[in-house]
Amino acid sequence: MGINIQSGSGRSRGGYRKSYRPMSEINVTPFIDVMLVLLIVFMVTAPLLSAGIPVDLPKTEAAAMSEKDEKPLEVAVNKSGEIYIGETKVTREALLGKLSAITGDDMERRVFIKADQGLSYGDVMAILGSINKAGYKKVALITEPTPSQR
Repeated sequence: MGINIQSGSGRSRGGYRKSYRPMSEINVTPFIDVMLVLLIVFMVTAPLLSAGIPVDLPKTEAAAMSEKDEKPLEVAVNKSGEIYIGETKVTREALLGKLSAITGDDMERRVFIKADQGLSYGDVMAILGSINKAGYKKVALITEPTPSQR
C-alpha cells in the first residue's frame, strides 16, 4: 500500500519549476577592467616613446616652430660633447657621412640640433656650420620655452 508522493503538478524540489530564460545583459565589468589596465600602461609608456639623448636645453623666448616636416632629423650633442643622430652615437668626422646616408642627399630635409646649454657656443656653431656647409639649408637649434611661455 504505497502512496505516490510525486504528483504531476509541476513542482520540483523546493518550489515551483523555474523555466530557463537567457540572460539579455552583457557583463562589461571585465572589459572595463582590461581597458583601465591598458590605459594605465599607455599613460606610463607614452612619455618613454619620445626617447632621445638627455640634453639640458637652453631656455629662450623664441616662438615654437611649425611641424610641417614629416620627420625632421635630430642631431643631439650632450654635455660631454658626444654627438648623436637620433640615438646612434657618431663621431664629428662621421657626422656628415651618416647624415648624407640617412637623408639620401636630400638637402631639403630639416635638421634639428639639440645641444646642451653647458657646451661652448663655438662647439655648437662648429657642428651647425659643418652641417650647413654640407648643403643642408634647413638647420635649426632646439630650445625650451621660458616658464612664462608654457
